[in-house]
Amino acid sequence: MSETESQRSTDHDSPWKNALETHFAEFSALLFPAIHQQVDWSKGYTPLDKELQQITVEAESGRRYADKLVKVYANDGTETWVLIHVEVQGEPEDAFAERMYTYQYRLRDRYGIDVVSIAVLADTRESFRPTTFYYERWGCEVAFTFPMAKLIDWEAQWEALEASDNVFALVVMAQLRAKRLTDGNARTQAKIKLVRLMFERNYSREQIQQLFIVIDWMLQLPYVLEPTFRQAVYEIQEAKKMPYINTFERHGIEKGLLQGREEGALIGERRFLTKLLHKRFGELPDWAQQRIAEADETQLERWADDVLEAHSLDTLLGSH
Repeated sequence: MSETESQRSTDHDSPWKNALETHFAEFSALLFPAIHQQVDWSKGYTPLDKELQQITVEAESGRRYADKLVKVYANDGTETWVLIHVEVQGEPEDAFAERMYTYQYRLRDRYGIDVVSIAVLADTRESFRPTTFYYERWGCEVAFTFPMAKLIDWEAQWEALEASDNVFALVVMAQLRAKRLTDGNARTQAKIKLVRLMFERNYSREQIQQLFIVIDWMLQLPYVLEPTFRQAVYEIQEAKKMPYINTFERHGIEKGLLQGREEGALIGERRFLTKLLHKRFGELPDWAQQRIAEADETQLERWADDVLEAHSLDTLLGSH
């Protein structure tokens, strides 16, 4: 696998954010069942991307983790914010627990709301299991503890994941395969198996389309093997008589660019690129929207062509 393909294969930030936003209830039920039971899910939940962005502006743009902030209501009717840190770095971070504490107190200080911080560790180092940030000096002491889920612990429960009716089990399986498998052929076969399992569970069209995007981004393949995967997906759909995935992201990009040109050059292409970036990276900051508004047709097309391989908005649109 080339260096570029290796970088692509380990870029799990965006699919995690996508999965957390669309399947937050299932995520908590699978990985944090005790917390899940405390939430009144009948009232729904609300992602708070702008609020989280306000307290993470000083974080490095090249960070290799995904953060998500979600508003929920407890069973007693009170509003609570759930801060989720998903560690997807190739190497664990010594300052991870301190960062958990920093984001916790920044949110509480800025918004005056109860914040429940939880961590999902997707790395493969067995010994990296931070759950507490602590310091003490001269009688001043701080101890901050947070719940943590280590995904590699689920490898011993693989059969349970395969049998689970929780849609987030597929996300965990895709992440584990992405972390463990480096051989292109092995990754392709694992990805095909996950897609087949997704169709066998008879999910709705919307669920399958959402999960497919997450799995497709998380378990990226060398370009030479993508036709093999694409053909396998078509055959699975034909066998199941579920033509839910009619195209792949790259073909969708090409179609969207064509539609943009037909709509009237820049306006249509800007609209399409904005929609594509929102789907890939979440809500766009002001600087990114400004960059798109000022770009010419050639630049818009280049960004659209490169969006699937980009690690972040900064690497795609340029440092701001």
